[in-house]
Amino acid sequence: MITVALAKGALLKDSVARFLKAGLDFTALLDPDNRQLMVPSSCGRARALLVRNGDVPVYVAYGQAQLGVVGYDVLREHQMPVAQLVDLGFGGCHLAVAVKATSGYRRASDLPPHCRVASKFTHCAKGFFEEIDLPVELVHLTGSVELGPITGMAEAIVDLVATGRTLKENGLVSIEELFHSTARLIGNPLSLRLDSGELQEIVEAVRDNDQLRKASS
Repeated sequence: MITVALAKGALLKDSVARFLKAGLDFTALLDPDNRQLMVPSSCGRARALLVRNGDVPVYVAYGQAQLGVVGYDVLREHQMPVAQLVDLGFGGCHLAVAVKATSGYRRASDLPPHCRVASKFTHCAKGFFEEIDLPVELVHLTGSVELGPITGMAEAIVDLVATGRTLKENGLVSIEELFHSTARLIGNPLSLRLDSGELQEIVEAVRDNDQLRKASS
């Protein structure tokens, strides 16, 4: 049986919809009364694991799931050995450097050397600041990183931005974009190599539906 890792939260509804169009019904995951973390599809061909966003590529990389849906930001941050198969287009956002609106900084290179930068995405942030040759002290946070500049613990943050509303409501402003992120269909490389055709059939069905969506938009 094929196992698909799906992320809890913002990507779940669209992920379930894409697999439904590809013939796999995981809509039970959207039931607010559902407490199961693993549900079978109605056709019996596959099952879905409901996991945290950052755990999707881990389950896929270790082969407990053959396919998964996760944001490109997670793939960039965790660098797990998975195959990126389809850019699904939903869940659009970007990783950005943000500061207090009153700071006077207009670009990341304006930040003072060795200042503190708070982020959940310390790997991506480290690579970015190395590219612009600006030494900073990265502070890893798992919660609301916006509090870093507000409390004075950090001069800036590196975080995901979708609408920008959260930044604005907390007196912050984005000054530089690192990269754009959307949801991606990923696969386990070994499972794809050993596939007798069943996995590829699902991948192609998801890809075909994505192409139809793009053509009609």
